[in-house]
Amino acid sequence: MRILVLGGTSFVGRAIAADALHSGAEVTLFNRGRTNPGLFPEARHLLGDRDTGDYTALREGKWDAVVDVSGFRPREVDQAMDALGNRAGRYLFVSSHAVYRRGGLAPHSDESAPLRAPLRDAEELTEATYGRLKVACERDVTARYGDRATIVRPGKVAGPYDEGRGLTYWVRRAARGGRIALPARPEQPVQVVDSRDLARLVLRLLQDERPGAFHAVGPAEPTTLGGLIATCAEVAGSEIEIVPVPPETAPPPFFPLVRAERLWPGQQRDPALARAAGLPATPLAVTAADVLAWDRGRGEPPLGHGFTPEQEARILAETDGR
Repeated sequence: MRILVLGGTSFVGRAIAADALHSGAEVTLFNRGRTNPGLFPEARHLLGDRDTGDYTALREGKWDAVVDVSGFRPREVDQAMDALGNRAGRYLFVSSHAVYRRGGLAPHSDESAPLRAPLRDAEELTEATYGRLKVACERDVTARYGDRATIVRPGKVAGPYDEGRGLTYWVRRAARGGRIALPARPEQPVQVVDSRDLARLVLRLLQDERPGAFHAVGPAEPTTLGGLIATCAEVAGSEIEIVPVPPETAPPPFFPLVRAERLWPGQQRDPALARAAGLPATPLAVTAADVLAWDRGRGEPPLGHGFTPEQEARILAETDGR
């Protein structure tokens, strides 16, 4: 199978490219060549820039499938499809759970849940625009490719090479042990999917030529934020005490994996369709252990989110004072 990955060298795209190469696929990566430029020497590398609309490198070549990991705005997706013309068999777009309407959803909703209104003319990616832009991207891919369009909607993705918010913070914090300030209720549901499971689902969907939309969420067994932190501590062999603190103590605008109670149903999506299509279920403990090893191996650089040790100590003291 000849697979073109738009992106392919940073976290999710990296996992997909690695799995595709491992499966024996002929892989082409299209990106700016700035992130991990020496990665995957066995793949073909095409240079371009989606920010400026430079898709010249895609004017030639033919692929059985395209995996779009780096499309965030409709113009980026439309320009890529225009450049490819009729030289791609299937277009798989990696979307997001942010496409769904906020609030009012029942737990365990499936892929038919109502979407947010599409947005086409925004450039800045914010909480207000991101999901709506992804809805517009999904619509354009489906309109262009029809039954040859596949949409994957991941929840929070976790795993090695994750530079963003999420599991990395809690793995590192739990490994330090001691009293942990949690600006949320421990019973908050949480869904994280291992990046390698997401990659395996993508490859299975391409191999089986499955159309439609699929939730990529995990782990297999439902868990809570408190349970996730406890799992991280068990993996690290540390002793912890989770101390719930007032949510307003969290630094704005977001805290890793913390969600307002009205958004909890969004952490209980139904993965049945994706599981039936081949989404694996790596145990959370395995994902946490691999993230811990990766984070330590890179020297645990500053994360830039969550509580600093000084903030946490102050907040715990204030909580004790109450």
